Amino acid sequence: MLTVAILAAGKGTRMASSMPKVLHKLSGKTLLQRVIDSCNKLNPDKIFIIVGHKSKEVEDSVIKNDNIHFIFQNPQKGTGHAVQVLSKQVKKHEGKLMVLNGDVPLIKSETLKKLIKYHDSKKADVSLVTTKKKNPYGYGRVFTKDNLIESIVEEKDCNKNQSLNLLINAGIYCFNWKSLSKIINNLKSNNKQKEIYLTDTISLMKNSYSFEVEDNKELQGINNRVQLSECEETIQTLIKEKHMIGGVTFINPASCTISEESIIGLDVIIEANTHIRGNSKISNNCKIGPNSFIKDTIVNENCEIINSTIFNSKIMDHVKIGPYSHIRPNCEISPKSKIGNFVEIKNSQLDEEVKVNHLSYIGDSKVGKYTNIGAGTITANFDGVKKYQTNIGKNSSIGANTVLIAPIHLGDSVTTGAGSVITKDSKNNSLAIARSKQVNIENWKKNKS
Repeated sequence: MLTVAILAAGKGTRMASSMPKVLHKLSGKTLLQRVIDSCNKLNPDKIFIIVGHKSKEVEDSVIKNDNIHFIFQNPQKGTGHAVQVLSKQVKKHEGKLMVLNGDVPLIKSETLKKLIKYHDSKKADVSLVTTKKKNPYGYGRVFTKDNLIESIVEEKDCNKNQSLNLLINAGIYCFNWKSLSKIINNLKSNNKQKEIYLTDTISLMKNSYSFEVEDNKELQGINNRVQLSECEETIQTLIKEKHMIGGVTFINPASCTISEESIIGLDVIIEANTHIRGNSKISNNCKIGPNSFIKDTIVNENCEIINSTIFNSKIMDHVKIGPYSHIRPNCEISPKSKIGNFVEIKNSQLDEEVKVNHLSYIGDSKVGKYTNIGAGTITANFDGVKKYQTNIGKNSSIGANTVLIAPIHLGDSVTTGAGSVITKDSKNNSLAIARSKQVNIENWKKNKS
């Protein structure tokens, strides 16, 4: 039996934030959710999350399943106290208890599996994940002999010689539940911080082993925004390296961010300052950027998107977008269409080879294939209370600065005169003009008074 406990009760005051530390995000996921995701891959019998500060916010943030349970720690008197609270509420002690911190988000499930295997092979009372850091400031120092742990001293309790030790406590434990339950309530707060440390269990157990991990990047704890940014950089480097090895070109990788869920095809070129977020898919032979933001969007093959923003939409083959286009949610842009500079499209379907080249707003609309939307066209879809749809047939030509007052239906091969305000439906093969007659007044001068 494997039980997991994730410590997530603290305030995280060094983050200088009103938000609980474990709810800060890395590449779109909270620190806590990342730890949970790694633990879920171990198939534990139960996961207990120890909450305290702003507990409801923390609980609401978690993707729930039947194995996840929350335990409230109040007051928060340290990591040892958190496990004391857990042990009182979990009456049946058997199998293994793995304890992790909710602010160590890069821990890999593979590492946790190796920890469990090591723990079982040693028949240990407790196995502690350790690693060497060039600058160990802020971490508890671990003192060992033949991998058996002799003692752990917290940073604030270290003397000058002890602080020189580079082997640190990563805050991840695998306990024998039965052994732990015998001594957990013996822990005392005899230290400068007056907290109950979980590390003190080590000296109270006979077989306490150090499980040293060489790659200390995955053990990076987060106590401030600097460390948060360092972890973000670590994640982004791994993501972009994976895509580059898989056939994607990044012109300036350091300026780009890519979500872990995103899929990018072969021979895609990602220009500088491009950000692909959420569940996006970029298919083969696309060129994205520079200066583009794409979220939760499917982009099919051979598309070009320059200096543009796209949310929750579908872009078909051979579409060109930008510069300075804004595709808002629920749009479908069909093959060989062109969306040009300073165009905004929202909740609309554009059929094949539609062109919206300049300075237009197309909202709640359906546009037929081969139709050209002139510069400055606006679909006036909102009457102050409700939104209405505009339908434009195929092979139509919408003149510059046309305003289409929805609800309205234009048939196939309809032309509108430039500067028209169209309020009535137009049948196939018609010309629609609605503008006031020009009046020229000769010999007119401005009133200078």
